[in-house]
Amino acid sequence: MVFCAGFSPEFMVLLVLLVVLAFVILLILGKYISLWFQAFVSGTPISLFNIVGMSMRKIPPRLIVNARINAFKAGLKTIAVDDLETHYLAGGRVNDVVRAMIAADKANIDLDWRRATAIDLAGRDLFEAIKTSVNPKVIDCPPLDAKEDFISAVAKDGVELKCRARVTVRTNIAQLVGGATEETVVARVGEGIVSTIGASEAHGTVLESPEMITKRVLDKGLDASTAFEILSIDIADISIGENIGARLRAEKAEADMRVARAKAEERRAMAVALEQENIAKVKEAEVQIPLAMAQAFTKGQLGIMDYQRLQNIASDTEMRKSIAKEPS
Repeated sequence: MVFCAGFSPEFMVLLVLLVVLAFVILLILGKYISLWFQAFVSGTPISLFNIVGMSMRKIPPRLIVNARINAFKAGLKTIAVDDLETHYLAGGRVNDVVRAMIAADKANIDLDWRRATAIDLAGRDLFEAIKTSVNPKVIDCPPLDAKEDFISAVAKDGVELKCRARVTVRTNIAQLVGGATEETVVARVGEGIVSTIGASEAHGTVLESPEMITKRVLDKGLDASTAFEILSIDIADISIGENIGARLRAEKAEADMRVARAKAEERRAMAVALEQENIAKVKEAEVQIPLAMAQAFTKGQLGIMDYQRLQNIASDTEMRKSIAKEPS
């Protein structure tokens, strides 16, 4: 058998093996080469060895490359590939952070990579926070899913007022980490409304000028140490409830009457007890009368005529009592 150019069979087998091996290597590295070429033509070249190393470090290369290209094309050229890899390994959401930083840059919001990654790692939705900062959101107070659909407060004249408020807020990026959430803002606004109405002399004053509530509540700086900045508080609805003052006065009068009745019953019981005690003393004294009369007879201090006269008086008294009784 004759071989071309005088190559030996062993050399041809080696050549075929090298071609097959090169094909397999190219097949394996094909996706990495495509990512490298994509980054190269996008103006942000990333070395092929770095892309391959991402897979070895359990980092998805396509995620990092696409995030780097998006950030570079948006003008965020200071975000390096190592920064993206580090944030991914820390458990962060790389695409969300890059999208949020692009949105913040377009909206002229001061947000650097360090703060953005800290907010993301803290569990906050950074992209949603940027959207709220650009487009303020409205919070219902109380929330629509609350047990009570209104805030109840009582003015000094005792009349209850029921009201609902709508709070317009935007995200405070500087306090997003460690700042209080919407629930705190709603609670503070509700507390401010209750205290403002409670300080009003009459409910009519509040009904005439509902803006006095919002003004006093805003002056208290309720957004301190929260992740939001309160832009406005608007009273959406206000109505008159129960006259709690009148009800409390009526309940107090009823309680006072019960106390007076109890005291009167106590005095009556004491009078009855005193009367029974006096009757007992009288009966005890009456028991001593025959003994005293016997001693008087013995000592000669009481004669038979005197005793007869006493008996006649007693009989006459008994007859008068019987005549004075009403017929039954």
